[in-house]
Amino acid sequence: MFKKILIANRGEIAVRIIRACREMGIRTVAVCSEADKDALHAQLADETVCIGPAPSKESYLNMESIISATIATKAEAIHPGFGFLSENSKFACMCEKCNITFIGPSSSVIDKMGNKSEARNTMIEANVPVVPGTKEPVYDADAALKFAKEIGFPVMIKASAGGGGKGMRVSEAEDDFISNFNTAKKEAENAFSDGTMYIEKYIKNPRHIEFQILADKHGNVIHLGERDCSLQRKHQKMIEEAPSIVIDDKLRKEMGDAAVKAARSAGYYNAGTIEFILDKENNFYFIEMNTRIQVEHPVTEMVTGVDLIKEQIRIAYGEKLSITQADIKINGHAIECRINAENPDKNFMPCPGFISNIHFPGGMGIRVDSALYSGYKIPPYYDSMVAKLIVHDATRELAIHKMKSALGEFIVEGIDTNIDFQYELIRNEDFKNGNVDTGFIERLMKNKSTESEK
Repeated sequence: MFKKILIANRGEIAVRIIRACREMGIRTVAVCSEADKDALHAQLADETVCIGPAPSKESYLNMESIISATIATKAEAIHPGFGFLSENSKFACMCEKCNITFIGPSSSVIDKMGNKSEARNTMIEANVPVVPGTKEPVYDADAALKFAKEIGFPVMIKASAGGGGKGMRVSEAEDDFISNFNTAKKEAENAFSDGTMYIEKYIKNPRHIEFQILADKHGNVIHLGERDCSLQRKHQKMIEEAPSIVIDDKLRKEMGDAAVKAARSAGYYNAGTIEFILDKENNFYFIEMNTRIQVEHPVTEMVTGVDLIKEQIRIAYGEKLSITQADIKINGHAIECRINAENPDKNFMPCPGFISNIHFPGGMGIRVDSALYSGYKIPPYYDSMVAKLIVHDATRELAIHKMKSALGEFIVEGIDTNIDFQYELIRNEDFKNGNVDTGFIERLMKNKSTESEK
């Protein structure tokens, strides 16, 4: 097994990986920006290397500095976490050339699956259902508009290299298509240095269902069931749960088989996620593959008992999967709420700052993944997510009760957070009854705005 791993990330996911390594007897190296010298991950690791100034481009996205830190500390592998360089094929290729194990898939697979239009074509060849859309990338608005007319409005405009909701726009009609396309393209160029776009039919208010897969380097591929990630705001997930209330055993097997087929067709290994949308008639369509660990991976861990980070590390080392498909049993129900440093009453404005006091909820079946501590100053340079609150219980109803209790006990003083907003979502009758889709939060916010105007 690896003796030392460098974690090329920050925040709660870096802490999560460090803890998994500790339990496996693996030494860790943290990298940090100048703004993160007091961060929890920098304090918990066995070694810490400062890799640059606060801006991400000069630190956590600085490939040369991270490779240099890995070589200098004699780390054998790099775990990229999620975000930053986790799906960057150039960085994975650099690791391969430097004989450093990248804890993720190969650079060629990241290229294939990271480019959404190429991923779509791979799925079409594997007979995995996809949403009708362009088979080739589009680069200009006029060509894109021609195709949009062919498949019919509304359409979704997406960046081929996109993620996290960036470079995405819905166009309801021909009138707003050109402006939406140009805005999405510019956003993609700024976020990913890639303005390649594609167009697909927009399926209004579907559920967002994703399947967790694990694949080793020996050809073994399994899935660990689904996560329902339908509660989103501007394509950013806010609450995730496993399993989904609308997926029965028959549909789970059908979608799970499709997810495994998708991973096999890509020649995939390590942890990954096959993402689908599910329409009102339970038709499902592949939308993308995330070639990394997901933010919401803890809900899968809670219902299966499988430590996904440890499995990632073992796979990267070349070991066979420690579990088979027959070993995977879904036990109870898990829910995750993302806790963000933001003010929902001010259009979710980010709120970095000094943490004067903090209290994490506890109890059986309650988990908090976070890098916060009292006295920590949240820097303004990075993502606003500061914690993940995960609960597990025998049924969905019990899990909802447990989440309400846990949110009520979660205290963060000194900054604004979305804890109260999450509590409002969990208490919502439609959520409790499972009547949700990807447009749920937008409709809720619109109704609140209408009520306040009255």
